[in-house]
Parts: sequence; C-alpha cells; structure tokens
Amino acid sequence: MVVVGPDGSPLGTAKIPDNPDAESVGDMVEQPAKVMRIGTMIKQLLEEVRAAPLDDASRARLREIHKRSIAELEDGLAPELREELERLSLPFTEEHTPSDAELRIAQAQLVGWLEGLFHGIQTALFAQQMAARVQLEQMRRGLPPGTKADDGLNLRTSETGQYL
Repeated sequence: MVVVGPDGSPLGTAKIPDNPDAESVGDMVEQPAKVMRIGTMIKQLLEEVRAAPLDDASRARLREIHKRSIAELEDGLAPELREELERLSLPFTEEHTPSDAELRIAQAQLVGWLEGLFHGIQTALFAQQMAARVQLEQMRRGLPPGTKADDGLNLRTSETGQYL
C-alpha cells in the first residue's frame, strides 16, 4: 500500500509483515468458494439426517455423498489441511450400511471441522487487517507537518494559511 502526499508524491509504503512459519489464508484454502459450497451442503445434509429416520437406500446414498464430499473438499485444501481431514474423517466400510447415528456423527464431525476452518480463516483475516491498521497508523505518525490523514486515507494539508 502506498500513501501519497497532497502533491501526489509518495510518502511511504506499508506491507503486512511476513511470518515465514505461517501460510497465508489463500494458501491454506486453495478454492474457498468450493469449500464453502460443500460445507453448506454438508450442514444441510446433517439437518436432514437429524430430521427424519432413513431407510437402507438413503443411508447408503448418504455414505456415498459423505465420501465424495470429503474427496471434493480435499481438492480445495492445502496439503496440510488435506492430511488433517484425512486423519480425522474415518471412512465407512463398503460391507455394511451405516446407521442413522453413524451418519449423524460423521456429518456432525465434518460440519464441526469445517466451522473450525472457517473461524480460523476469519481470525487470520482479522489479524491481517489489524496488522495493516497498525502499520497505517505508524505511517500517519510519520507524515510531514501540515499534512493530515483522515479515515478514508485521503491526505490533505491543514487549513493554516490566510485566505486571499
């Protein structure tokens, strides 16, 4: 970000500090729209599973949807999150159809993991915004005398001269 003075000349720049140990939010969720869509679908499925008893065909179908949803989610995540999801989500066996309770638990676990992921993303974005705000305030303190910066980042000279 570049802060420009009243005459159009640059006064300084701000950069969000890089943390070499942390990945950016964009790197952790490679396809955020896809992850959000699948997360919303999974949450809706959990509500459906809770609302009504399921027959064998429904449970078999939900088992397959659950399996495909995880595969699609993994496609939109960074390798670290993909590995975490694989460790936490236990696959259903093909030999037997899961019970209503097993499906509810698996869906609730996945919804909980996704909500944690979304909260983590929100927290990271908030931290980035706060870091940018701190840097902007530091730059504002370093402005030359007679220059003010308002909240919209428009720089203007103070009205100290005589009116002709």
